[in-house]
Amino acid sequence: MNIDKFQESMYQLIVETSTNLPRDVRRAIKAAKERESAGTRAAMSLATITNNIKMADDNVSPICQDTGLPTFKIKTPVGANQLVMKEAIKNAIAKATKDGKLRPNSVDSLTGENSGDNLGFGTPVIKFEQWEKDYIDARLILKGGGCENKNIQYSLPCELEGLGRAGRDLDGIRKCIMHSVYQAQGQGCSAGFIGVGIGGDRSSGYDLAKEQLFRSVDDVNPNEDLRKLEEYVLENANELGIGTMGFGGETTLLGCKVGVMNRIPASFFVSVAYNCWAFRRLGVAVSMETGEINEWMYQEGEKIDFGATEAELETAAAVETEEQTNIVTLQAPITEEQIRSLKVGDVVQINGMMYTGRDAIHHHLMDHDAPVDLNGQVIYHCGPVMMKDEEGKWHVKAAGPTTSIREEPYQGDIMKKFGIRAVIGKGGMGPKTLAALQEHGGVYLNAIGGAAQYYADCIKSVEGVDLMEFGIPEAMWHLKVEGFTAVVTMDSHGNSLHKDVDKSSLEKLAQFKERVF
Repeated sequence: MNIDKFQESMYQLIVETSTNLPRDVRRAIKAAKERESAGTRAAMSLATITNNIKMADDNVSPICQDTGLPTFKIKTPVGANQLVMKEAIKNAIAKATKDGKLRPNSVDSLTGENSGDNLGFGTPVIKFEQWEKDYIDARLILKGGGCENKNIQYSLPCELEGLGRAGRDLDGIRKCIMHSVYQAQGQGCSAGFIGVGIGGDRSSGYDLAKEQLFRSVDDVNPNEDLRKLEEYVLENANELGIGTMGFGGETTLLGCKVGVMNRIPASFFVSVAYNCWAFRRLGVAVSMETGEINEWMYQEGEKIDFGATEAELETAAAVETEEQTNIVTLQAPITEEQIRSLKVGDVVQINGMMYTGRDAIHHHLMDHDAPVDLNGQVIYHCGPVMMKDEEGKWHVKAAGPTTSIREEPYQGDIMKKFGIRAVIGKGGMGPKTLAALQEHGGVYLNAIGGAAQYYADCIKSVEGVDLMEFGIPEAMWHLKVEGFTAVVTMDSHGNSLHKDVDKSSLEKLAQFKERVF
């Protein structure tokens, strides 16, 4: 095999997976969009998502700024040199990172140091398997941290909130899967997809669950019991009312795939791999002789090309509904009076400066001064994809929100310490932050998870950066924005849309307590 050609093929696979959502996923998102009532928060969110998909196509840039942990599943003919192939894949990963198609995501677990090229012990994940065919089947999934953190594993029998006892049978499995959708809420960038693994041990069960995500959205499970289970979950999970981004709505789940394997008598695990709407997985058939791509996978059927102006139209429609009666333009720095005038459901558009801050920044600010004056300012939970031009100037390639709940131990204290008035992220935050918003005069703004191109377009310039020792995703970037749109989901009056949706979806979950299988 021509290993240089194989390396180029792997580079193409990485770039396409990061920037071009597969056809089966596009069709599922289109169907979800058509189910939503016009002018709602869910419709506005789905319009932003479809606009973002179009922008990623046009720009050949990452759909989501969190390009996740690259996981390759590769079948090779007998006699293939897997060691050489592995090295070629790593070279392709490093090149894609340098070219801004992947965010540098490989971090030393002890020191926190970012390798800068997505390479390190354990990254990327490359799983080889031999088969009797004469070509290479290479598949890649880019699963971001927000949805990875909503994976969950159950050990049967167990007690489940809202559903009661789940036993060691098909009905107990059903309850676990329904609960897994409920617990994800909007933190995994719903509406999402789930892969389920029944049986195995704790590690092989999760492997089986993630393997289900390599199935096509449109396929039919050959096991009749599992086919019925998949159809049941997909239909009934959408009755929970969690909706896109956890804003409420008609679609919470876009796909459910279930696999089963043997177990030992003492253990009965149900493992669930949750994946966001930005379901980035593709595959290629590669010639063993030339190393070139012969065929792309997951590209059967119609390709949906989404319009680029839908988000603006839906935002305008949402503002006209009773559900959202106010749209506010905020110029940073923002006063406490302006913040206290906002209420849950308001749509805001921010102009001026905002500053990124993720896990490392929040931990740092607890014990150190801020590198800039944050009084009245906006913190954006975001780890962008950044590139330098030939003149050494930074440019934003992708900049969607990260999951905010990780900052719950810090956020309220940091807002009060530095006078921060607004926090932007996704998925909402907890009671400690909600209390601080009320006491201090702050607001939580939910941006659309995964919409990294849409929000990058709102960033007009990079004015500076601090704490680069934490790595590109974790540094504090100074961003000048214009028309940055988000929804108030936690206000300074003690109201939280996330708390309300969690409560209502738990009540709806309880209706699925009775035995079905």
